Amino acid sequence: MKKIKLIYLVLAMVITGWLSSCSKAIDLDPTHSQDGAGFFNTVRDYELALSGTYSKLLQDGYYGTFNAAANALVGLPDIMSDNFYEGPESLGNFQDFSRWTFTADDASIADMWLDMYGIIQQANITLRGIDKLATTNPGAVNRIKAQAIALRAMVHFDLLRYFGEAETRNSAARGIAYVDKFDVEQKPARLSVKESYDRIEADLKAAKQLMLNMDKQIQGGGTGAADRAYVDDMVVNAVLARMYLTASSLDSAVKYSTLVINARPLSSRANFPNLWIDASTAEVIWSVKFESLDSDLGSLMFYSAGNRAEYRPTTNLLSLYDQVNDIRYTSYFRSLQRGVNRNTGTARTVLIKYDAKQANLSRPDGIVNFKAFRTGEMYLIRAEAYTRMGGANEATGLADLNTLRAARISGYVPEVLAGAALQNAIEQERRKELVGEGHRFLDLKRTTRLINRLTNCTSFCTLPSNAREWVFPIPQPELQANPAMEQTTGY
Repeated sequence: MKKIKLIYLVLAMVITGWLSSCSKAIDLDPTHSQDGAGFFNTVRDYELALSGTYSKLLQDGYYGTFNAAANALVGLPDIMSDNFYEGPESLGNFQDFSRWTFTADDASIADMWLDMYGIIQQANITLRGIDKLATTNPGAVNRIKAQAIALRAMVHFDLLRYFGEAETRNSAARGIAYVDKFDVEQKPARLSVKESYDRIEADLKAAKQLMLNMDKQIQGGGTGAADRAYVDDMVVNAVLARMYLTASSLDSAVKYSTLVINARPLSSRANFPNLWIDASTAEVIWSVKFESLDSDLGSLMFYSAGNRAEYRPTTNLLSLYDQVNDIRYTSYFRSLQRGVNRNTGTARTVLIKYDAKQANLSRPDGIVNFKAFRTGEMYLIRAEAYTRMGGANEATGLADLNTLRAARISGYVPEVLAGAALQNAIEQERRKELVGEGHRFLDLKRTTRLINRLTNCTSFCTLPSNAREWVFPIPQPELQANPAMEQTTGY
């Protein structure tokens, strides 16, 4: 990680213009003697650094195009599970993930690791020295700090979901290294899962506290709440709700999902298709912005500008939908041909969730904002938490499930379910609602289920619940650079 931290120090210099003049650089002390503490001197400097943190969310090992294939936090959980299969248009990309054959020297694993910690380091650069401005600009300082701390916590949580050896809140199993300061010399060790959660939770709650006393200006001239592009109190509540469900802290999962549900209602059925072409932000809690020069969110897993669908939805997944009355089916999938004008070869069903910002494009570009958190997920979090709590809570969980289904399915008649049948129905609804949004593999992992590819599979069809591949290995270069780092069990 030392090499990566040095790179981000240089990036911080570039952002503030410190390297903009060769003659000025010659007049200063040699660059190797600068500690970086004095590079940011104004609120604007720190706003630019924060914008750099948001920008790094689009890296290929996070929300952006994952080496021109499946997006790490978008597509991987579907191609690694039973939602998508490798189709005849495949060029062999990411078979190590879809076939679960990755190892510690896998370049794509290393890419995810470095990109995630790179985002964290940019957040830490944003926080470095900012308190010196707190006396004269307290509202602006709190605004910038709150977002940087929240983003840092969120990425650590995603690292824990992939690299942590357990999910339960107080587990003593190996978690992740938590990096909360910019220091090119540090070589952090893995904390326990409990300690990792402690740090994530503390950061998220610190961010919430700062948001109580911050100014409302949005950096970079953004439109703020209208486009849901920046992290605010609602986004932090959504991250906490997801984290607590993963950790099986069910009371807390109910508390924070309820805060979001009360603040952000579900989309109407008529408006729901507009979410996926960025014509509406209804029920969007946080939308990660993609523009024409950014990564192609569509990627090769999804049907996009390249008109190639390397990974296609399985027959088993598609059969779960009421294909006539469920607005999700027509919003998520379409039968399309290949070619520039989509008129070549045999039509096949593909995912169109990330086709383009406009529905009528003859040549969609695959550029559309990623809905990282939606109210639909919050209903499912609360429904699952209530149901797992059991007893009288099951009725409330069932009510949430029926509410979500009624919002999506025309003519839906509420069901009466309880116990294991209700839990299975909620699991199935998560699969239908959140396909292509980075959940399925991680949902199966946290509930200790196996993967059984019932359809569209001839090899690599089953992953037992105790297989080592549910947890990613620490990249070999990290182990070589950091003697304090321990490898994941089984690798």
